[in-house]
Amino acid sequence: MGEPLGVAVLGAGHMGADHIRRLDRVVSGARVAAVADPDAERAAAAVAGLAGVTVHTDPEAALDAPGVDAVLIASPGPAHETALLVAFARNLPVLCEKPMVPDSAGALRVVEAEARLGRRLAQIGFMRRYDAEYRRLKALLDGGTLGRPLMLHCVHRNVSSPPGFTSAQLINSSVSHEIDAARWLLGEELTAVTVRRPVSSAGAPAGLVDPQFVLFETERGALVDVEVFVNCGFGYQVRCEAVCEAGSARIGEDHSMLVTTAASARREVARDYLVRFADAYDREVQDWVDATRAGRVTGPGAWDGYAASVVAEAGVRALEGGDRVAVELAPRPDLYAEVSR
Repeated sequence: MGEPLGVAVLGAGHMGADHIRRLDRVVSGARVAAVADPDAERAAAAVAGLAGVTVHTDPEAALDAPGVDAVLIASPGPAHETALLVAFARNLPVLCEKPMVPDSAGALRVVEAEARLGRRLAQIGFMRRYDAEYRRLKALLDGGTLGRPLMLHCVHRNVSSPPGFTSAQLINSSVSHEIDAARWLLGEELTAVTVRRPVSSAGAPAGLVDPQFVLFETERGALVDVEVFVNCGFGYQVRCEAVCEAGSARIGEDHSMLVTTAASARREVARDYLVRFADAYDREVQDWVDATRAGRVTGPGAWDGYAASVVAEAGVRALEGGDRVAVELAPRPDLYAEVSR
């Protein structure tokens, strides 16, 4: 089997610490070789008890640490562009959490830098592509038995939003998952977006437009609607229904345990994404490790990260202006021949 893949993890916060745990305890064929975080104490705490891990406050120092073969970026989005370009310069394969880069201009610079290399190095962390229910829906749609997809109806609810969460982040952070899932499920680009504002929930922080109703159009005429509600108060829910010419299919309804007792029944609801998509994260990282050790890059790539950023920016403009906004993508480099499937 050879030596395990030495991974430098950039970011030791909520997501980064979970990936460190995953690489150490769940994934086979990999080990944490280095970790970097501006908070040295947090970085050290995230790798406490792990042997042979160097701790850094400078991401570049972590990438240059002994035994580093690949990089997992779990730092805040604004730091991703620099980290990706530094990894490219060192010819290191990367798994980068979404958003790849929050702004489309920076995301395009990453696409162009990778295209100049002539080969893919980056996989972007759109983990829903690795969820068992989403994969079954994708296979069903690709199989054609339901006919041509006409609509996707999506729901994305969180218990509460973190401090400082903005109205724009409902789209460029939360709905970015639906943006990628829609492109992947339908195998086509999104071409326009409209955002409508129902009355904000009393549970939303002052000034936050929550919930929102987001409508996407696709290049072959399908429609995708997303109800995003990040302060619903009761649980984390993600659902998707595909309505096609010859039938429909819905996922996300039963991803929980049904408990029946004392003449009553209750269904458990996940509290956050790390619970609901735990298996998807495990499968995503394992697939990345396996592909990297084999010298391959699979899964969603830099173009997918760029497209998501462009669509999200159009969505924010639609939210702020109230109009339908067209999505304008740059020409696709040959390296990214089609929407990643």
